[in-house]
Amino acid sequence: MAEKQRTIAKSVTLKGPGLHTGVNVTLNLQPAEAGHGYKFRRTDMEGQPLIKALVDNVSYTQRGTVLQEGEAKVSTIEHCLAALRGLGVDNCLIDVDGPEVPILDGSSKFFVAAIKEAGIVEQDAEREYFEIREKMVVEDPETGSYIIALPDNCFSAQVMISFNKSLHLANQFATIESLDAFEEEISMCRTFVFLHELEPLLKNNLIKGGDLDNAIIIIDKPIEQEELDRLAKLFNKPSVEVKPTGILNNLDLHFTNEPARHKLLDVIGDLALCGSPIKGRIIANKPGHKINAEFTKILRKEIRKRQLKIDAPAYDPNQEPVYDVNQIKGMLPHRYPFLLVDKIIDIQDKMVVGVKNVTGNEPFFTGHFPDEPVMPGVLLVEAMAQVGGILVLSQLEDPHTYSTYFLKLDNIKFRKKVVPGDTLIFKLEMMTEIRRGVANMKGMAFVGDNIVAEGEFMAQIAKNKQ
Repeated sequence: MAEKQRTIAKSVTLKGPGLHTGVNVTLNLQPAEAGHGYKFRRTDMEGQPLIKALVDNVSYTQRGTVLQEGEAKVSTIEHCLAALRGLGVDNCLIDVDGPEVPILDGSSKFFVAAIKEAGIVEQDAEREYFEIREKMVVEDPETGSYIIALPDNCFSAQVMISFNKSLHLANQFATIESLDAFEEEISMCRTFVFLHELEPLLKNNLIKGGDLDNAIIIIDKPIEQEELDRLAKLFNKPSVEVKPTGILNNLDLHFTNEPARHKLLDVIGDLALCGSPIKGRIIANKPGHKINAEFTKILRKEIRKRQLKIDAPAYDPNQEPVYDVNQIKGMLPHRYPFLLVDKIIDIQDKMVVGVKNVTGNEPFFTGHFPDEPVMPGVLLVEAMAQVGGILVLSQLEDPHTYSTYFLKLDNIKFRKKVVPGDTLIFKLEMMTEIRRGVANMKGMAFVGDNIVAEGEFMAQIAKNKQ
């Protein structure tokens, strides 16, 4: 059964400072219509410009993912998007009155709580997954980072991180076997930063909204009490201490591998920018926002390619046909050498799929380019018409007493040669309801994954036999 798209049932609001700007921001999650996807709206800017949450709009990936369209930008969007994708929300309008999404506790926990408070509702449209069909890889030889996607029947992911300079974070691994586990296993995992990174971040006017409650600070060098006191002053704390686990604050880890789980959270949020939910297994080694974006661009490119390309009907030669050639003869008046359909493998109210195996023994090859056998285009059209005739006649009580006569052909196109050894798959669909005995259909002929011919057909249905 096809899954439906989902949105939230009502609007819900979160407030807090941005991690890097320190500016207090109000974020409002709003329901959105089917097919909307994720979009941010800068309500503080003139005209309230929209920013589509797509990797095409990623403008910066240092310490967070930044989206920009024109003058409008919004940063640190990954935790919010991870929550939406993790809870299976497909469509949402995200209003922000500042340049950055609130950091909150550095995880997706509060976004998840807000979405659950709003409620999630199904919509009429079907959810369209991007299915990984073959291995896809992006790697960075300089850093050793890579992301691999493999075919799978649902979304799953595993992340490996390695920081050789850190005694407490040398190697960690995290995995999620289904997004059903996102809330319980990933959503509350907070961002982390190394002690040696703090000073340059502060000097560059970053992490103004950071404190010891929204980031795990990992000790990666010896530290004296004087340094601890100075950091306490920077973060407006009476004191700070180094825990036995090597963390500089008073936070207790939710999981011993919380940093790796947070990296997995970031991967989910950044991959949401491909524009579709994913079916596939993601394997990420030392991921970061930069390589996440590079990989998501590959996914996005493949999604666009598939949207432009019509998929050929699936054909399993082991499957019993709906109609074999003898049953087809009971419906169509055509016979050798002009019966151009071998079997029907699928038929529905408004669609039919037929098959013809093209062999070197076809009579038309004798005189049509005999030194370079090519199936005549006019016979491709005739074969499509015959399959379309079966679609129409199958809906009649006594199909053998009727014939279909084609009245008009439009937009006929031939894209590739058909030669001996090819297996032709024909797909015909009704363009309108049958009215006054007239049917309008669109037909396509495939060899493998490629369209070799297509056209539109108008046919008259006439009873001419008893």
